[in-house]
Amino acid sequence: QIISNIIMMMMKAAVYSSFNGPIEVKSIPRPTLSANDDDSVIVKVLATGVCRSDWHGWKGHDDDIKKHGFPFIPGHELSGIIFETPSSLSSTLQIGTKVAIPFILSCGSCIECNVTNTPTICLNQKQPGFTCFGSFAEYIKIDRAKRNLRIIPNGVSFVEAAALGCRFTTAYRAVVQQGLGLEMRQQQSLQHSNDNSNRINTACNSTTNSCDSISWLKRKKSIAIFGCGGLGLSCIMIAKAFQKEGMIHSIIAIDISKNALQKANELGATHIIHTSNNNKSDINHQTSMNESVHVQEKIRQYTNGLGVEISIDAAGFKTTCENALYATRQGCKMIQVGLPIDTHSKERPNINMGFVAAKEIEIVGSHGFDANDLPNLLELIQQGRLDLKALIEKEVTLEEGAQVLMNMEQSSPLGMTMITKFDTSSVSGLSKL
Repeated sequence: QIISNIIMMMMKAAVYSSFNGPIEVKSIPRPTLSANDDDSVIVKVLATGVCRSDWHGWKGHDDDIKKHGFPFIPGHELSGIIFETPSSLSSTLQIGTKVAIPFILSCGSCIECNVTNTPTICLNQKQPGFTCFGSFAEYIKIDRAKRNLRIIPNGVSFVEAAALGCRFTTAYRAVVQQGLGLEMRQQQSLQHSNDNSNRINTACNSTTNSCDSISWLKRKKSIAIFGCGGLGLSCIMIAKAFQKEGMIHSIIAIDISKNALQKANELGATHIIHTSNNNKSDINHQTSMNESVHVQEKIRQYTNGLGVEISIDAAGFKTTCENALYATRQGCKMIQVGLPIDTHSKERPNINMGFVAAKEIEIVGSHGFDANDLPNLLELIQQGRLDLKALIEKEVTLEEGAQVLMNMEQSSPLGMTMITKFDTSSVSGLSKL
């Protein structure tokens, strides 16, 4: 009986103990709730995505993981069911409830959450897989549950809900909220999972900038997306969904990979531009300049010589950032959503602020997603306006998912890899974190 109880308190998780070190599936103590955990739940993970951000964390590019220390569990795109809940949440988050979880767990009490209503830049945010243990595990403890968890409605699978967790939610904010200037607010409560309360309420930002004016909202826009990795392809799919609403008339995809561009075309890009890899250190300055001119000329060819109303850097490289800026139509928006890695000063973008001022270009940062808006994305899936299955490449075991993450050193998968099988056979002996 004692052995049985010990086994019941264990779980399988993918763990690494050093940056660039092996990620091994081990049996470790599963998280539990203490008497003070009145706003936390334990979620049984049923699907979790393998994201390039997890690879960056494993490589040592994330300061939050450095602060947390080792050993560490990656993973931040997840969905599952409530396994354990405190009495304070038992009426709204009952055991067995199907939940989707954003990767930013905002606090709800800081000035950004309470006053400016921008929880994506919460001063005290927590992020599974970065500030705390992630979802490459059978179970995960989620703090601030009442504020951040959202119920998965009927017709949406665990895989689809997990796929929303990072790249699609991030893409949605970049394209729809920061780009189109639409603010979505969903008043659904967590009390019912199968009601009809998923309704989209749309309102424009009440600022004086021309890109947020009524005329900006009414006119159809062209959009260019630089970088067609997981985030860029998600941006294309979100843009395609809103193209059907009459808000976008052309979607231009730019990438160095012909395979990525083919995928972008399949997912809804109306134009594709192939560019050489001038992020490599051996590319000389003149070649890089010529390639940038080529990209900008092609974009102007597709936009009557004006440039795009919304330009998105979804890659975070020096050239993608610079090209996105100079491809932007005057008086319009450039969205920076791809996260650069400042490994060397020469790889940082060279931004001509005189150009920005003269052309009245608005450079907008975009990061994460507000949990309050998650039901709107879930509704897009329900309505068939967003087909996440088109980007889901395969479902794998926990051990296979860990290997996919480590393999990102050599390759960048176009489709999403989802971990859905946690009962792997080759597991290390009992460990303790």
